[in-house]
Order: sequence, then C-alpha cells, then structure tokens
Amino acid sequence: MPIFPRDKYIEQTLRFKDEGLIKVITGIRRCGKSTLLYLVSEKLHAEGIPRDRIASLNLESFHEETPRDARSLYNYFQQRASSHRSSDRLYIFIDEVQIIEGWEEAVNAMRVDLNCDIYVSGSNAFLLSSELATYLSGRYVEIKMLPLTFREYLEFKIPEYKVGTSTGIHSIGWVVTDSQNRVVSIDQLFNEYRQYGGLPYLATKEFRADEHRNYMDSLYQSVITRDILNRERMRLRRKLTNPDLLRRLLLFLADNIGNNNSFNSINNTLKAEKLNVANATIEAYISALEDAYVFYAVPRYDIKGKDYLKTLGKYYMVDPGIRNFLLGYRNLDPGRVLENIIYLQLLYNGFEVATGVRGGVEIDFVASKPGNRIYLQVAESIDSPATLIRELEPFKRIKDAYPRYLIIGSGNLPTDIDGVRVIKATDFLLGLVDDSYLK
Repeated sequence: MPIFPRDKYIEQTLRFKDEGLIKVITGIRRCGKSTLLYLVSEKLHAEGIPRDRIASLNLESFHEETPRDARSLYNYFQQRASSHRSSDRLYIFIDEVQIIEGWEEAVNAMRVDLNCDIYVSGSNAFLLSSELATYLSGRYVEIKMLPLTFREYLEFKIPEYKVGTSTGIHSIGWVVTDSQNRVVSIDQLFNEYRQYGGLPYLATKEFRADEHRNYMDSLYQSVITRDILNRERMRLRRKLTNPDLLRRLLLFLADNIGNNNSFNSINNTLKAEKLNVANATIEAYISALEDAYVFYAVPRYDIKGKDYLKTLGKYYMVDPGIRNFLLGYRNLDPGRVLENIIYLQLLYNGFEVATGVRGGVEIDFVASKPGNRIYLQVAESIDSPATLIRELEPFKRIKDAYPRYLIIGSGNLPTDIDGVRVIKATDFLLGLVDDSYLK
C-alpha cells in the first residue's frame, strides 16, 4: 500500500517534539494512526536522529519479544535506553498502547526515568479518561486523527494533481486524471467520497464495491469486538454483554445522523423491535460507540443564553462510508450525509462545534475558535424557494455580527443572500474559499 504523508498531523505531532510531553494519537481504527507514527519516526531520522535511537513497538504484534504487561513494557524500553549514553535521547513509538493494562503507569515511569521522547497511539477514548490522565500528570498532548478529508482524499487519488481544465477558483468544471488514469470530474470524485468514505486504505485502491463491503465488515468486527465488547477489561467501564443491542443502537444512530435524539425516541424504536431497555443501558452503549470514535456527540448551544443545553443532542458518524455499509448502500439522505462531512471538516480545521438554538429555531453549526465564531447552514441545494426560506430563517434569529455561511452541495449558486455567504461544498472542503474565518 502506498504511503502518503498527512502533513497536518505530522506537523501537529512534531510541534511538541522534545517538550517533555507524551504525544497521544487517537482515532478510530484504520484512520492512519500507525502510518502517522511511522512517518513521524521517518521525519525524525531525516532530521538527523540515528535509527538505533528510534524504538518502535506495535502491541498488536504476536512477536515473542512483544511486552504483554506494564512491567515488561517498561523494561523493554529501559533496556533500549541503557544501550546508549545517558545524554542520547531515545525516541519511543508505541502503537495501540491501550492493549497493555496499566500502560499509563509504565509510560509515565519512562517519561520520568529515561531520557526519551514518547509517542503513542490508541483506538479508544478511554485512553485519556480522567482516571488515566491522572497517571500522566497532565504531561501529554492529544492529536485527534480522523479519516481523510475530501482534500486529502484527492491527494491520495491524484498524487500529481494533473488538472485538465479549471473554471477559476470554484471547483465546478474541474477535470482530473486519477491514479487509475480515469478522467473524472471533481464532483464525480466527491460523489464517490460521500458514498464510500475516506479511510486511507480504500482511497489508494481501484474502487470495487465488494472490496469496500469486505473491508468495512472487517473494520466493524475489529471495532465491535476489540474496542467495545472487550472494554470490560478497562477500569470503571461497564461490561457490555449484548452485541445485538449494540448493533441496533449503531444502526439507529447511523440512520439518524444530524437528527435530535432522545432516550424516548430510541426507546420507542427498540420497543417496536420487542426490546425493553433502561436509559442507563442505552447511555452506556452509546458511550461505548463514542469511545471507539464511531460517533461524535454534538451539544446544543443556546445562542442567546450563551450556554450549552442538557439534552442528548445530535450525533455524526466518523466516516460516511461506514454509514453506507451499515445501512446497505442505499444512498440515504444525501443532505444529512453532506452535513456530516461538513461537521468532520470543521473538526479537522480545529473548531469546537455545536448545534445552535435561538428562539426555538436551530442552526446546523456554531463553530468556535478562540476569538472566532461562525454560523453555518448546510443544504443539498437551494433551488426550491421553500428550501431557501427554511435555510435562511435561522440566520435571521441571530443578533450578533459573526459571519454566516450557507454551504450548498449542488445547484444554483449565488455568492451572497442578505449578508449570508453562499459556498459550494467542494470549494469549502478543498480550501478554495478566500476567507480566513473558515480556516
């Protein structure tokens, strides 16, 4: 499989090199964490670090020397460090560190005892729960990794960016030659992306629907078995014993991305399927899906009261291809899938994202950074007058002067409507919009 650098994550990780902080790379399985560790180690070597001072370990390996407990994990790297002068820093890379129970104590001891710089990855948010973070004494930084954005997807598909034609800054009309020498439009590639997702392995392959299905099924089994149903090994985590209930909740949330959810709505669906489940059980199973980075919960924000509302709220999925696999490749709800993709892009751009509530009307996203806030609505198209009125209405309820954007998947594209900037989705996703507020 070809390896393509994801420069943003490499830069984020190396920003804290030699700062005494443990670099913790988190994200769903197969989003590229192992490759990122490899690329960071190669970058260090290219910058002059000898290979014998770069120590890498994949804890999913069955190699006989692979440590199986916290003490042997510590000893493994202590022995590597002792083979060098005390002044020679050892660069430690540990993949899927959560496999070792008590890893956090071993890693923190390495940080204290050895002259080292530590990089670890993990596929479960429990990795940095409040209890475990206590062992690290706040001496860590988290790099949150996602599957490919659409721009990264194009970089994987079209390594040389052989652009045939262009109509200016807008992506409408772009024609490119992809890695399989197909002549395709940007819009065609975007349709593939929103249907089959952005997992790196699949982006490097010639597309085949059966291969996508098989790969997604193996990913599903890995996430469900290793990261969710086996999580009873983790302290303070409730044991999950019902894989059928887990799958039903997974399908429910996948089918309802972008919708407001409540325990009542979920319970009503389960009762229709002859299941009677307590709210606490539902909460535990949904929390497990969040911990495995399958779903992201989006809080609801009261724009007028400037506070978060205590409701179950909305969920978005980590990758549209996983959703399509789960729901049987039925190409459901393209507008909500587009909304999901925009949400992930905002996360990638470093925004904190909430759903806005003002006067009983909701706006899709309130995206915030220090000193910056933007409001966004997302629609597949605004060709229908009724749709346009509906999408603009939430902006009218907002009284402050922060920028407002309407992101459109397709159709007619005015540039501005009553002070709301209208942007084609592919332009926003490819970073073709000259607007610093969106960066």
